[in-house]
Amino acid sequence: MKQITAVIKPFKLEEVREALAGCGVTGLTVTEVKGFGRQKGHTELYRGAEYVVDFLPKVKVEVVVKSEDVDRCVEAIVSAARTGKIGDGKIFITAVERVVRIRTGEENETAV
Repeated sequence: MKQITAVIKPFKLEEVREALAGCGVTGLTVTEVKGFGRQKGHTELYRGAEYVVDFLPKVKVEVVVKSEDVDRCVEAIVSAARTGKIGDGKIFITAVERVVRIRTGEENETAV
């Protein structure tokens, strides 16, 4: 099993959720986060004063899928989240050793 963590623009969340549902993903975790990469920050004007916004709002989407489903899910996220502009985000894939469903005690792929 693998965990896919995608950091995307907030307005792309619904499209990514629908794309993952199309891949058979039945559950995901979403966290509102802030950060920056190459996009850095940007300057804004508030009540006549200019200030720098270093950390930009992003959304972190986490799903755990079977290893054979990773490529399909990653492609779905990329196609749904891509705007072609700087700051579209990143996807991280990590190995998952064990999963336990708390309610039933099911483990690993049956728990996902």
